Amino acid sequence: MATHTNGTTTNGTPNGAVNGTDPKITLYTNHACPWAHRAHITLRALKIPYEEVIIPLDRPRDPWYLEVNPRGLVPTIKITTADGKLKDEIITESAIVATFLADLSPNPTFWPRSEEDPLKRARINFFVDAWFSKVNSSMYPMLKAEGEEKEKVASDVVAAIKKEIEPLLENAAPFFGGSESLTLAEALTAPFVIRFRIFSEHGLMPASLLKSLDALPNFSKWSKAVCAEDAVTYVVDAPSLAKGTEARIAKMKASAN
Repeated sequence: MATHTNGTTTNGTPNGAVNGTDPKITLYTNHACPWAHRAHITLRALKIPYEEVIIPLDRPRDPWYLEVNPRGLVPTIKITTADGKLKDEIITESAIVATFLADLSPNPTFWPRSEEDPLKRARINFFVDAWFSKVNSSMYPMLKAEGEEKEKVASDVVAAIKKEIEPLLENAAPFFGGSESLTLAEALTAPFVIRFRIFSEHGLMPASLLKSLDALPNFSKWSKAVCAEDAVTYVVDAPSLAKGTEARIAKMKASAN
């Protein structure tokens, strides 16, 4: 079990602390999973210490893990707070986990309290919804496609980002909503943004994809800043991720024949 000590706030009290004492958080994860990556980004960005347990995803889940999370998915967190209000509570599903952690560690830049800035929360939610409803569903079709079809899917992705995402990043500075640091908008989308870049750089997606995306001024500036952030990159092994994805896509194609 690896332990991550993610730093402290400026007053010396770790983010997420209850009466000055860290909550005990165990993250069940797999570094290759983009959904689990959301939890990693949130924990790192908010400087919340945690321990991690790696769950293999290339074989049936162990019975002990199915007792923790009957769905067998990652991420899952187990949390106990020092005040006793939470005791070995289990929280699952990536967006729920990330939002819970953000609510646990209030940060007006990352994810403000609803009473403080409901509009910012709404803007973040809309951005995340736009990414997943208009863009992200094309990732695996593009990975599985070949030749002209792959180029066509890439072109459709660029068109969707230009229409739906580019305008929402007009005031990025460099992060969403004029923020100088990561927000929950990045925590929920960055795992997929960085994978588009990695897969293009490793030949799993067309090189034309990156070239076209880099021609979009708002998205280019924002995505490059996102992909350079330590909170985003610290669990990413790009060559291993590309190799594993290539093998998984080959297996999916073989089973479809």
